[in-house]
Amino acid sequence: MLLHGGSRYLVLITVSLGFICVLLLVFIILQHITITAERDLIKSYKNTVEEFNQTTNSLQDNYTDLMTKKHKLQNSLNSLSQKKLELEIRVKDLTAEKDQLQRSSDSLSQKKLELETRVISLSEELKKEQSKRG
Repeated sequence: MLLHGGSRYLVLITVSLGFICVLLLVFIILQHITITAERDLIKSYKNTVEEFNQTTNSLQDNYTDLMTKKHKLQNSLNSLSQKKLELEIRVKDLTAEKDQLQRSSDSLSQKKLELETRVISLSEELKKEQSKRG
C-alpha cells in the first residue's frame, strides 16, 4: 500500500511538475508575445518621433524661409513708402512751381496786354501828331 501510495504521490508530483512546466511555457510564450508587441510599439513610436522631428524640421525651415521673405517684403515696403513720400514731396514742389509759373504767365500776359494797349495808344497819338503836322 505504501508503494502504491508513494506511486500516487510520484504521479501527483509528476503531474504537478508537468502542470508547472506548462504554466511556465505559457508564461514564457505570453512574455515573448508581450515583449514582441512592446518592441513593435517602440519601433512605431520611434518612427512616429522621427516623422514628427522631420515635420518639425521642415516646418522650422519653412518658418525661417517665410520670415526671410517677410523681412524682404518689409524692407521693400519701407523702400516703396520712402519713395512714395519723396514723390509726394516732389509733386507738391512741382505743383508749387507750376502755380508760380502760372502766376508769372498771368502777370506777363497782363503786362503784354498793357504794353499792347500802350503801343496802340502811342500809335494813335503818333498818327494824330503826324496828321496835325501834315
